[in-house]
Amino acid sequence: MITEARAVWLLMRRGLNEVLRVPGAAIPGILAPTIFVLGFSVAFGGLAGLAGFTTDDYVSFVLPVGLLQGAGFSGGAIGVNLARDLEMGRFDRLLLSPTSRPSLLVGTILSASLRAMLPAGLVLIVALVAGASITNVPLLVLAMIITALFAIVAALYGVSLALNLQTQSAAPLMQAGMFAVVLISSSYAARPQLAPWLETIANINPVTYVLELTRLAFVDHEDVWSAIWPGVVALLGLILALAVVVALSLRRVITE
Repeated sequence: MITEARAVWLLMRRGLNEVLRVPGAAIPGILAPTIFVLGFSVAFGGLAGLAGFTTDDYVSFVLPVGLLQGAGFSGGAIGVNLARDLEMGRFDRLLLSPTSRPSLLVGTILSASLRAMLPAGLVLIVALVAGASITNVPLLVLAMIITALFAIVAALYGVSLALNLQTQSAAPLMQAGMFAVVLISSSYAARPQLAPWLETIANINPVTYVLELTRLAFVDHEDVWSAIWPGVVALLGLILALAVVVALSLRRVITE
């Protein structure tokens, strides 16, 4: 009988194998965040000259946005793959395997955290070449961990859509949803510099606090702890809430 840990590992490896076997499919998700960071730097770089802006290095300010966007694309790809498996009947065959139902998704979802390191690595290298700076190495490690965990958030979101819609046609919604939720945070400017309506949205958007936590590695902050705990709470809250949604969706698929 397949153990839970082995089932998780096998499905996690299956999710990673796609990157090796079909590297072309991963290229857009790797290049897009890098282009996004460079484009934002050119379009909004002048904001760093505003009085009260948190840094005069805009590339460093927007770099975490690219990290989270790359994680979003990586997680979205997991949802698309599951939708494909559901359409082609592969997931039904997995349901016949001698292992628990949740483990069939856990490995697939966890693979997103490792896939996210590809775009994260490219974004980081390009941003550093473009002049970005690292304020603290331990905080950089934390930023990479947060990026990996945010990819799990994106994977949970994509998987929930895949289980409920069961069609690859939902792919744009999986990608656009994560793109939008990052964009309407404090992505291109600090919250005080945003338009009032956008600042209100950013304040209630949990991704804002995840982004600001990631930003600690690249932008100096007077009170690091004040940015760490809201980001950790927001990230864990997103994972827990979406995990509940996925569990309920999986139960519905099994009982149909």
